[in-house]
Amino acid sequence: MSLRREEEEEEDPWGRLGGEEEGWDLSFSGAGFLGLYHVGVTHCLSQRAPRLLQGARRIYGCSSGALSALSIICGKSVDFCCSNLLGMVKRVERLSLGVLHPAYAPIEHIRQQLRDHLPGDSHVLASRRLGVSMTRWPDGRNFIATDFATREELIQALLCTLYFPFYCGTIPPEFRGERYFDGALSNNLPFSDSPSAITVSPFPGTVDICPQSGSASLHELNAFNASLQISTANAFLVFLSLVPPKPEVLADNCRQGYLDALRFLETRGLTREPLLWSLVSKEPPAPVEEPQGGPRVQGRQVGLSVRWDVPRVLVKDVPNFEQLAPELETALRKACRRDPGLWARFRGSVPGRALTYLLLPCTLPFEYVYFRSRRLVLWLPEVPADLHWMGAQLRSAALEVCSSLCAQLLGLGRPHVPSPVDSCLPQPQAAASVDPATEPSSTQQT
Repeated sequence: MSLRREEEEEEDPWGRLGGEEEGWDLSFSGAGFLGLYHVGVTHCLSQRAPRLLQGARRIYGCSSGALSALSIICGKSVDFCCSNLLGMVKRVERLSLGVLHPAYAPIEHIRQQLRDHLPGDSHVLASRRLGVSMTRWPDGRNFIATDFATREELIQALLCTLYFPFYCGTIPPEFRGERYFDGALSNNLPFSDSPSAITVSPFPGTVDICPQSGSASLHELNAFNASLQISTANAFLVFLSLVPPKPEVLADNCRQGYLDALRFLETRGLTREPLLWSLVSKEPPAPVEEPQGGPRVQGRQVGLSVRWDVPRVLVKDVPNFEQLAPELETALRKACRRDPGLWARFRGSVPGRALTYLLLPCTLPFEYVYFRSRRLVLWLPEVPADLHWMGAQLRSAALEVCSSLCAQLLGLGRPHVPSPVDSCLPQPQAAASVDPATEPSSTQQT
């Protein structure tokens, strides 16, 4: 997609040409624990091109991308986003079995965080501006929610798009009387084919803002409205989205998101200084001549050129990231800081982890009973609705099985009625039996 550069910062960098009806959208893909990549992208856009966020008509999101979209609309700081996402990663890190531990309950944790930190008018801010991609049960059709009557309804929509089947539980959450689950299983990148949408994804592929893959593979996987390059690096990133690594690894992923967003801006000519060039080379890039006779916006000629020679910069190529993005670097270091307590340091040490695994056969049964009982208590208010839904699903499945069995039995017991087509086909002739008494003699003369 082509972006248009204005001569002054106060004007729209997207360069609207068709009037008030035209504009642009933002679309954040599902990323799981790699959602911190979206935080780096958002911070770069807010610092280098704030009108791209403020002037967007609608911000779409799927799974953790929906949380990033909501943080933009509600004006959450980068420190808040980093501390909450990395705080959840550190909680998983403290569990002996990681995501397989019975204490791992991402939906309950996120629900509590949303209820504690979302402003009271968040549903008013999100209506007509936020688009949440969800997958409907059981037909698997995609649904994008854009209107939210109450704050609790907004929270339910976010929980639906975050719910991955059997990873987050067995009963999908409810939204407006229907059950939905992760939108990544039907539409992982809403409106990715729209020429007026800026798409963001932490997986290398054909997306506006994404990591540049170093693999030579030209094969791509197109599934769930998302394009992913088939490579070992992408497969590893998909694994990290479900099983979180150390917070320091995710912090580097966030920094890479900042660099990729900066490359997007410099490629489209939306920044005044070539910062990426200064990181890898001392020589400034050659100036790009603006095309003559191009379209005009408010009396000014708009450049439509795109620089494809902007260098690809990795986090390891930036020796001092704090100089490039001081606020983001401070938030990441603060969020990655471990508990300085003596017991926490002992549990994180090699002897402490070894002792934890040695005592696991004794402690795991008690932990399982405790956390399952706690989850059961939290589930009690939703028991009637969930049991009613489960009963309806069982009745529907039983009726479907009975109807298929009846159709098969009626098909076996029904006599075959020859059709006009059958009468036109040649019938096989059986061997005729000859009666010796009526058989004419071969010596009989006429």
